[in-house]
Formats: sequence, structure tokens, C-alpha cells
Amino acid sequence: MTTRIDTRFADLKREGRAAFVTFVMAGDPDLATSLEIIKALPAAGADIIEIGMPFTDPMADGPAIQAAGIRALKAGTTLRRTLTLVREFRDSGDNVTPIVLMGYYNPVYIYGVDKFLADAKAVGVDGLIIVDLPPEEDAELCLPAMKAGLNFIRLATPTTDDKRLPAVLANTSGFVYYVSVTGITGTGSADASVVGAAVARIKRHTDLPVCVGFGIRTPQAAQDIARHADGAVVGSALVNAMKASLDADGRATATTVSAVTDLVSALAQGVRGAKQAAE
Repeated sequence: MTTRIDTRFADLKREGRAAFVTFVMAGDPDLATSLEIIKALPAAGADIIEIGMPFTDPMADGPAIQAAGIRALKAGTTLRRTLTLVREFRDSGDNVTPIVLMGYYNPVYIYGVDKFLADAKAVGVDGLIIVDLPPEEDAELCLPAMKAGLNFIRLATPTTDDKRLPAVLANTSGFVYYVSVTGITGTGSADASVVGAAVARIKRHTDLPVCVGFGIRTPQAAQDIARHADGAVVGSALVNAMKASLDADGRATATTVSAVTDLVSALAQGVRGAKQAAE
């Protein structure tokens, strides 16, 4: 099985640079604007698009992404509509940019695992990040997802020691998502030197690409991380940029899409600058 994620990392390896992975919440601030943003991300510099599935009780998300989820739910975003968003993105003509859905198991369980996997595959989803399913529960979703042709991407954290790491990596595919700070999203800053050592340790256990997220807000920070990792993931900074563009009633304005894509372009230049800095 070769997914769009596998193909994208193989292409980037040939180019000698890291991936820039962008996170946005499905349906934030509304479904139409969310689709506009997602459609604009590849041209702005996103190599992989991670889309949040809004959920009422997130555990790993900080205030910015929690607020994004609340806005999306108030706008009527459901898991079914999130899948429709992916289908509409594919229908717009992009059949190469990898799409990863990130979220929690409860909505998937309620939707029905087999139906969710079939529908996700049909609309063009490539991978899943389900943060509250540990390796001990692989039979719930991870193994069925892999059988359905989807990558199941696992999180490793600063507290994932060498004893635990093999279990985390056992059925992981696509890439490993290394959480650079202990805690929730949008808090703390990634320390490139510490991240470098952590990525090297993970790579001793796997041949998969290692992408780093949490705590990356600026082009310089993205460049510093991209020197050490196979990809840099940015979410809270993009969500905050989008939020800052909304009107007093929380509605999208004429600048909402560009508020996100302008920052994506700057961050993408940072990631691409890591290759130039190394030469």
C-alpha cells in the first residue's frame, strides 16, 4: 500500500527538504470559508493538510484549537460534513495533496468504524491521527484503518521512553508525529536542539519520517525544526491568525482566507529555508 502521504515524503526526500504540515479545523469559522481556506493551502505552501474533526471534549488541544472546535460545532460542522469538505476539496481538482484527519475516537465510534473508514477512503482521506487511542486499542481503529488503505499516524511525546516507543511505532504508518512540548497545543515553544536529539532517538527505532508539532509559531522556528525533522506541523498559529480576522460577531471577513494563507506562505518559506541554510 502506497498512500499520497508516502508519495509526498518520497518526493520531498528527493528534493532534500522537510514537509510543511498545516492544521486547520474543519468548519471554522463556517463550512464555506473553511473549504476556501483548505483549497488555498497547497498553493500557499502546505505539503500535507491536517484537518481537525471538531469534538466537544478534546484532551490534547489548547485554548486556540478548542475555541476553533467550538466555532465549528456552532456552525453546524459534523463528522459527515467534515468528510464532505474533503470530498469537495478533491472535487476542486487536487488529487495529490495528502489529507490527514485529526481528532478523537468518540465521533468515529458513533459514526461507525467500518462506515467511517469506507467513507473516508472514498472522499480522499489519506491518514488518521486519533489522539486518545493508545497502541493497546489498535484493534478498535488502527488495524481496520490500515486494512482500508489509510495511514494511522501515532503521536510520540517527550515522555515516550525507549521502552514504550516500540509499542507506539508498531502499527504506525505514514509518519510519526513528535509532540515537541509536554502539554497541550498552543503552549510553550519548541526547542530545536532538544527536538533534534528526540528525533534522532525516534529514528533509531523506525524508518518512517518524523514530523514535529506543538510550539512552532514563526518562520524562524519552522526553519529551525525543519533542520532536524522530516516535517514541521503548525496549527495554533494558523487558527489564531484566522480568528484575528473575524468580525465582532465571529464571522468571516474579506481578509479571513488571506490571513491564513499569508502566514502559511511565510512559514513555508521558513521550512524551505532550512535546506538552503544547510547548504
